[in-house]
Amino acid sequence: MKSVKKLTTLALFSTIALTIFLLESLIPPLVPIPGIKLGLANIVTLILLANGTWRDALVVLMARILLGSIFAGQMMSFFYSLAGGLACLLVMAILHHFLGKKLLWFTSIIGALAHNTGQIIVAALVLGSGYVFFYYPYLIVSGIITGLFTGLAALYLQPRLPKI
Repeated sequence: MKSVKKLTTLALFSTIALTIFLLESLIPPLVPIPGIKLGLANIVTLILLANGTWRDALVVLMARILLGSIFAGQMMSFFYSLAGGLACLLVMAILHHFLGKKLLWFTSIIGALAHNTGQIIVAALVLGSGYVFFYYPYLIVSGIITGLFTGLAALYLQPRLPKI
């Protein structure tokens, strides 16, 4: 019975993350720099790290990336999202292990920077050019701002949600 409850809970979090991702894709860009967005679905990943396990977060992240790429009709973005998402989750899981819930906002900022790093590396490989690294300073600034926003949102939401 416990596994059915956990599976249902993870399916619910996957649905929430996917819905947030798809709704965010409909929002016009906040800045005139391509590829920069809030990353609101990362709130779900942070909540799962805080109230569940890194494995729970990984399952939901993978479901969101795969289904989000299919539903948004952008399968090429799958590889960028996968690289960024896995880098972000790895870094956030390690930081969360050492820092705990109180510094979830900091964990989110570093996770956002790891996400941007993963994506810029994939872009360099796909394009076969290192010129994309000139774009990196903009990604750092946006990662700090968006990571702080999503981290604070998760920090305030997570105590109101049950343990997984």
